[in-house]
Amino acid sequence: MTTSLQSAAAQDQSNIIPFLPSGKFYFSHGIQAFQKRRFNAAVKWLKKAIDTSPDEPLYQCQLSVVYTEVGSYHAANQLLSEVLTKFGKEYVDCYYLMANNYAHLGLLKDAKKYADTYMEYAEDGEFEEAAQQLIDMLESLDEDDEDDEWAFDDEDELLIYQETAFYHLEHEEWEEAIGVLHEMMQMFPEFTTAKHKYAYALFMSGEESEAVDIEVDCLEKEPSNIQSHVNLATFYLEMDKRDEAHEHVELLRNVFPMHEQQKLAIAETLARAGLYKEAVERFSVLRDKQVVRRKVYYKWYSIASYHTGDPSKALNLWEKGCKQFPKLSLDGGPWTER
Repeated sequence: MTTSLQSAAAQDQSNIIPFLPSGKFYFSHGIQAFQKRRFNAAVKWLKKAIDTSPDEPLYQCQLSVVYTEVGSYHAANQLLSEVLTKFGKEYVDCYYLMANNYAHLGLLKDAKKYADTYMEYAEDGEFEEAAQQLIDMLESLDEDDEDDEWAFDDEDELLIYQETAFYHLEHEEWEEAIGVLHEMMQMFPEFTTAKHKYAYALFMSGEESEAVDIEVDCLEKEPSNIQSHVNLATFYLEMDKRDEAHEHVELLRNVFPMHEQQKLAIAETLARAGLYKEAVERFSVLRDKQVVRRKVYYKWYSIASYHTGDPSKALNLWEKGCKQFPKLSLDGGPWTER
């Protein structure tokens, strides 16, 4: 009897068909996670879909969209480039997606090139209107604008340096930032933003006089330079020299730049100066993902919100900032006297 039962059980087991998830299975879970804005889960599922079905370009394209949503524009474009290399113009939408990512990165020449390519090959494409708007915006920018950080031929190498310096600055690793920025200044002398970041890192590392001298010298050559005014206002406020800071702060109150990074810098400066209501107004219009995930955005928007009677928003911003930048918790909170 026992033998017959074992035989029957073995036969039943041999008839079980194992469940082998397909790429489509993982992809559907990735889409669901993305729609619920659970981006880490979406990346996990979509990577499984790609591993299971590496010849399905749709999965790579969707993963690139997730990367774009979280601000990983370089990673998104790497995926899209692979799709174009393997499948060519059949996936023409990749050109627009890449143009959009390059625009976010500030690589305006590349953004224009890929948007133009999309318009050339797309026939009644889904992104045709958006691509044309992007092209119009890029063409409206003054290519000779000295504030344009990216008007260089060797943009990829510059981007690597910029991202490295940005990482060290965000994590307050001043000595490391100074080294990278100094090398950038040697290799890309026309990249004036590196000099301002270098001065900021010098100041924060304790070299206050040298940092001030750099920006004073810059202003003598270019009196309207926004970044010089931002840095000098910051330096003087940090040194508790409010009279010296006043001139620069007052000038910045009347400046409304186009570039998101400059908008953030002015909002931060106004908050440092105690002009909280104006700072909140400036912070509230920021939209670029690379800007609204910055440490200074969380910190100073939180402080400005708290001092304008919105403690709930202040706490929410502070908690988000501490989650992404644990060192921020050492600053106490938006209610701490500054």
